[in-house]
Amino acid sequence: MFTATLLTNPVSRGLDPALVENLRNAWGGGDALWLAPDEAAEFMLPVVPANRWEIWADLQGHGVDLVVQPARNRRKKMLLADMDSTMIQQECIDELADEAGVGAHVAGITARAMNGELDFEAALLERVGLLRDLPEPVIAQVLASRITYMPGGAVLVATMKAQGAYAALVSGGFTAFTAQVAAALGFDENRANTLLVADGKLTGDVARPILGKAAKVAALDEITARLGIAAADVLAVGDGANDLGMLSRAGAGVALHAKPAVQAQCDIRINHGDLTALLYLQGYGKDDFVV
Repeated sequence: MFTATLLTNPVSRGLDPALVENLRNAWGGGDALWLAPDEAAEFMLPVVPANRWEIWADLQGHGVDLVVQPARNRRKKMLLADMDSTMIQQECIDELADEAGVGAHVAGITARAMNGELDFEAALLERVGLLRDLPEPVIAQVLASRITYMPGGAVLVATMKAQGAYAALVSGGFTAFTAQVAAALGFDENRANTLLVADGKLTGDVARPILGKAAKVAALDEITARLGIAAADVLAVGDGANDLGMLSRAGAGVALHAKPAVQAQCDIRINHGDLTALLYLQGYGKDDFVV
């Protein structure tokens, strides 16, 4: 059996009951269950409809996300999340680069790297090199004045942890940021690259080994082995090409507001909902949310 979930932006809450009912009838689905009024609904299906992606594309124009996934084992025991443009709304390296006066140049490299056009490690080293001699206190300034959290993130982590899940933040960014973000949102652990500092300034390099695409997969394997669970028990979320390894290995890999090249390789795509969409995908209703 499969579950079809329809959801929309929780601010606009524009999910039309008639749309849900029409799709349910067209696909021969079971009764619709509303997880949140005018925001999220689901129904059961015996098979994956042949026109799933055609309908998905049409619904995108209406501001509605559609996900069809196996009904079994939807509630996951572990959350594995990217940080930049996933749990927070910015790319940390772009914000640091802006402070260093090279923001536009670095942002262009970041966009290409996240879309899979550039090698991640080479692009990271190139961008970090441009931060050389930036005073270390700028990191704290950026954290305090430029970083904002993705809507729904704290509720996602709190709700999953209340049900016994483990939460890990794994980023190709920097530990100076993941430590604070992880603590603020309630993650159990965080992994990222370490910016090297000498005499109170960034050296323009990071510690080795560099945490990239392969390291995120390794984190998934290492943490699940430690917890005694399977990759199928993991919900992973990210937006960039360096997330594709963990997204494909996890039981549910969510491309959240992701780059086109990333979306094309993922069956679960959230473009309109916020991070609470990941709770609806697991069958949680709004009344189940831990706020």
